[in-house]
Amino acid sequence: MPARVSETFVLRTYPFREADLIVSFFTRDQGKLRGVARRARRPKSPFGSGLERLSHVRMAYFERENAELVNLSGCELVESQFGLQSDYSRAVALDYFTEITEQLLPPHEPNERFFRLLASVLDHLRSGGEVWSGVAYFSLWAVRLAGVFPELRVSHESAEIAEEMFKTPLKSLSPRVWSKATASDLRRQLVRTMEHHVERRFLTVPLLEAL
Repeated sequence: MPARVSETFVLRTYPFREADLIVSFFTRDQGKLRGVARRARRPKSPFGSGLERLSHVRMAYFERENAELVNLSGCELVESQFGLQSDYSRAVALDYFTEITEQLLPPHEPNERFFRLLASVLDHLRSGGEVWSGVAYFSLWAVRLAGVFPELRVSHESAEIAEEMFKTPLKSLSPRVWSKATASDLRRQLVRTMEHHVERRFLTVPLLEAL
């Protein structure tokens, strides 16, 4: 069938054969997909630097009927997250966003609001926004948009934070001092809910808790 071009966030890549990559990516219009990027590991790759973690790209790909993997033919870079890699806390947050998106969302199921959520938190980090507010905002909306939002059994202060984040866009949140106890209180329940939903333990949670 003809090539499709989708606005995409790259999630993960895995080596495949001598010069290829398996790419997991999240599209605005088709949901989460996986595909083969031919010759992506060669110096003159048609993908350039567009397959880096959480790169925002326009991905061109072919879909074959009943095939598990699509064939990727190239991508155009819209926004790179490379500038966030030099800051440890922001780099760990990127890992967390990637892991949640990869494990929480089912394949081939469009989720426009989750796509916009990713775009919003990444813009927040690039513009120098506070890391923990971005992580908490993403976690709250991730479980809501995935349909597994729990009954919050947290402290009054944590409940106020959650309520504010559901009513206020990330860029408009009022500055607040995040205590370690409050952040842990809210984070612990949300992460436990997500881990129960996907039946696995998230790898980046211990790193986030150590910050």
